[in-house]
Amino acid sequence: MTIWNKFFVEEKMMKYIDEPLRKYFEEAASGSETPGGGSIAGICGALSASMMSMVCNFTVGKKKYADVEDRAREMLEQASSGVEEMMRLAVEDTEGFEEIAKAYGMPKETEEEKKARSEAIQQGCKTALQAPEQIFIKALDILRSLKELVNIGNRNLISDVGVSAITGRAAAESAAMNVKINLKYIKDDEFNAEKHEAIDKGLEEAKEIEKEVTAKVWDAIT
Repeated sequence: MTIWNKFFVEEKMMKYIDEPLRKYFEEAASGSETPGGGSIAGICGALSASMMSMVCNFTVGKKKYADVEDRAREMLEQASSGVEEMMRLAVEDTEGFEEIAKAYGMPKETEEEKKARSEAIQQGCKTALQAPEQIFIKALDILRSLKELVNIGNRNLISDVGVSAITGRAAAESAAMNVKINLKYIKDDEFNAEKHEAIDKGLEEAKEIEKEVTAKVWDAIT
């Protein structure tokens, strides 16, 4: 990342993260191209990690859960860093889209210009899928931990484990859609096949985990 891009991302983070949530939702709902679906996937991921963190916080330090405290602390660290990382990726996604928009705006009068524009679009699409791909990977990691947390976490907050699973799956599936739509415009069969395979496999796992975790939650609260 160039120094300019670093400052650009930091400025965006100030704009979207440190200002009222209403502003983010208003801009997402507006005619502005960003924030879009990839960014929303990151927000879902941050919500999932937040709920996971809360459950861990209410598990750590409780005598009733002393035998699982070490594991709960590990999960708490994962969840806490996950919140920050998901927020960062939610912002980074907007930068990836703007790179594509810039590429499409390049001149295309001469053959050289057309070639340069095409190459920039291809690179832009590959860049644009990086943030949602990372959101997908991190959402899946959170979901994997929830399979354990639903069994060892504070039972008074088991419904919040369910909420974390639902928003985690939403983050994973939303991010997957944003990876795949970029793959449609990438002319690299080997690259595309590798990404599709990883996304399809992970998405199936995410759906199965959500189903398993929420079933346990419903059993516990009804």
